[in-house]
Formats: sequence, structure tokens, C-alpha cells
Amino acid sequence: MTSELHALSIAELGSGLRARRFTAEQLARHQLARIAAHDGTLAAFVRVCGERALREARAADRDFAGGVDRGPLQGIPYAVKDLFDSAGMPTGCNSRLRANHIAREDSAAVARMSDGGAVLLGKLQLQEFATGGMGPDSPNPPSRNPWHPGHATGGSSSGAGVAVSAGFVRIALATDTGGSIRQPAAYCGTVGLKPTYGRVSRRGVFPLSHSMDHCGPITRSVEDAALALQVLAGFDPHDPASADVPAADYAAPLRAGVAGLRIGVPPGHMGLEPRFDPAVAASLAQATDALARGGGVLSRVALPDYDAFYASGMAIMLAEAYCVHQSDLQAHLPLYAAKTAERLLLGAAVTGADLVQAFRVRRRLTEALDTLFDGVDAILTASAIHGAPPLDGGDNMLAVPFQIPALPFNLTGHPALHVPTGRDGRGLPIGVQLIGPRFAEATLLRIAAVLEAASGWKEIPLPALTAV
Repeated sequence: MTSELHALSIAELGSGLRARRFTAEQLARHQLARIAAHDGTLAAFVRVCGERALREARAADRDFAGGVDRGPLQGIPYAVKDLFDSAGMPTGCNSRLRANHIAREDSAAVARMSDGGAVLLGKLQLQEFATGGMGPDSPNPPSRNPWHPGHATGGSSSGAGVAVSAGFVRIALATDTGGSIRQPAAYCGTVGLKPTYGRVSRRGVFPLSHSMDHCGPITRSVEDAALALQVLAGFDPHDPASADVPAADYAAPLRAGVAGLRIGVPPGHMGLEPRFDPAVAASLAQATDALARGGGVLSRVALPDYDAFYASGMAIMLAEAYCVHQSDLQAHLPLYAAKTAERLLLGAAVTGADLVQAFRVRRRLTEALDTLFDGVDAILTASAIHGAPPLDGGDNMLAVPFQIPALPFNLTGHPALHVPTGRDGRGLPIGVQLIGPRFAEATLLRIAAVLEAASGWKEIPLPALTAV
């Protein structure tokens, strides 16, 4: 049993822990050994906290022995993108600028995971300050795709996608400002959930764009994502963006099917369809067929063109990112990697008039999407226009807008989820994206469970790894 622990779902692990078939400490040691054996090739982690992990695992075992049950993540290993504060550990953001920063307290998300009895294994690689680019002068080398180490992982939550795909953890906490949860999930064959803006607290997470940043989980399966969100979701009065909206039971509807649910499919997919790899187009067709067979009511819906979302979203993101970094760019420019500085400095060129216009466009686009959801329960589109491209030596994701139609739903704040549905001709993962009304994560997970089952993705083994 213990030789296969990394392949078990969160529910299966929880059942085994509660039945005393193995302990949380055995599980943590198994995962730490897997990381030690394989992460030298994949570079998912920037820091492994083995002593802390074993301490938290023993605490979980004591709770189990004492009849204390903290919920579905008790004893379950996880890791976090190195933007999340964890008390006593560095929050490096993959930047020389943060080399000496030590967090004084846990971020809200880490605190929720700890309260739920989860076991932190370490901090995960990212592109510097989540800006979406890496180069030869970045402090850490780029993560590599477990399905093919010569291909990109996506960003900026690169290590999170890799850690879950490689079986190092079942849950990785990540951030998403323009697709940074969904792109690594798409390229690495995992489930990536960007909840509604304000659904998961961002307190204690280093910001990129205050009005577009979201926190959420990358997981191996849809059920894992539902169980993770069950712990992460909730109001935080110390996060000004946090929404005081009760969390749902995200796991309960997973087996309810899609009969009667109204699912919109945009023709042309915001003008990006001509760029789709044939495998992606086929995956979308298979997804619509599966939903129709399940009793879903499919219809064509009109979304604004991607260009409108992209122009306003980038103006806002760049201006807000420059605001975060302005003083450090002025005082410590050489400490930034060149690609990071190049992108952040673009924000200085966004004028006040540009920003006002961008917020006007944002409001119109958000209202258009809200109106659309009066008639449908979810929208189905692509997550990425192709599988993972070759790693170019720097994992440069500055061309993100041409690879993933994800940024629109950061701009509007609606929840969006990537679910893998198969592989392309090169054997690299592909999948689809679901978008829903605000706080309709339970509906997205319900639909995603049907697509996951129809595709048989859960039966596909983890990618074969090469030991260091």
C-alpha cells in the first residue's frame, strides 16, 4: 500500500488514514522521498520543509488517535507557490529582491490548511513575482514538464502544476492573475480552479494586481479540487477584497450529473478558434458531446472578442503591478531579472486616461458576462490553444495572451476551472475550461466531474519520472 500512496486521491488517503492502514507520518515520508528522488530533474520546489512536514504529520496522527477530525485534508500533504507566507519560512517570490524576507505569520490560506490538519511539504517554483517570464538571470531554473521535460510547464505557478502532475502532492496552492493557475494545469494535466474574486482570501500573499489576483488550488482530480476549496473558501475580514458569502458544499454535487444544466458554447471562442491545435478542437467537440449525452442543454452564446478583454486587462494589470513595485524598481532595479523588469516597467507607460478607459471597458465586459449568465449555468471554452510548447531555455510566457483564453475571467472576477480531458499527438495533456456565474464553483465542479469521467483521465497513470 505505502508504495502507491502518491497515486491515491484525497478521499482514498483520508479513508486510509482514518482506518489506520497507514499514518500521516508514513504518508509525509513517502512524499518527501518521492520529491528527493525526482525533483532534481523537474525543479518544482524551491524549498522543502521536511522537519515541519513531519511535525505537522505527527500532530495529525495524534488527532486521529484522539478522535479529533479536522476535515477532509487532515494528514494530507500539500505545497504552496512561493508567494504565500508561511511563518518562519522565506517568501522568496523567485527574486533576489526577497532573498532575506522571512514571513512572520501564515497567510490566510496556509492558516486554513493548517487548521484543517493538512501537512505542508514546502514552497514551489514560480516565475519572478508572478509576472509571467523567466530568463537566464532568474534566481532559479525553470520547472520542467513531467510529461516531457523538454516542454514548458506554463506559468506563473509553474512549480504548482509540476508538483501535482508528478505526484509530489495532491494539492498545490497557487495564484491566478491572467491564467496562472489554469495554464500550468492545462500544460501539466491537472485540475486548476480559479475561484470567484474574493472567494479565497489573499491575505499574506505577495500581490501582482490587486483587482485581478485570485488564489486557488491545483489538484490531481476534480474531487480533490472540491475538497481543497471546502477548506480554503470563506470570508476574511482582514482581506479588503474578501466576499462575505457562505461557502457551499463543493463535494456533494459531484455525482449529480449535468441533466438540465444550461451550458453555453461560444462560436469562435472569442476569436481564438482559428489558432486552436486540431487536438484542442477535437477535445472541445468531445466535451460538448459528453455533456449532451448527460442531458446538458447546450446553446450558442456570444462572448466579446478576446482583444477587448486583453487590452483592458493588461492595462489594469500592468498599472497595478507597477504600483506594487515602483519604489523597488527605482531603488533596486539590478536585483530584478531582466524580463521581469521589462514587463513591470511597462506599467509606467499606462496613463491615467488609459486606466480610466480600461476600467470603463472592464465594467461593460463584466456586465455583458453577468447578463449572459442569466441564460446559462456555465460556459465551455478552451483552456489553452495547444499543449505545452517546447521549453525555450527560459520558459518565457510573455506570449500568454496568444496561448490561453484565461485573462477575461480574471478581469471580470467570474470563477473558471480547467479540467484535463486527454493528450495531443505528442502525448502532452490538453483539456477544456468552464466558466460560471459568481460563486458557482459547485456547478463548475459538477460539470467538470462529468467531463473527467467521460474522458477517462483519472485512469491515465501519472507520468513516468526519471530518478535524479
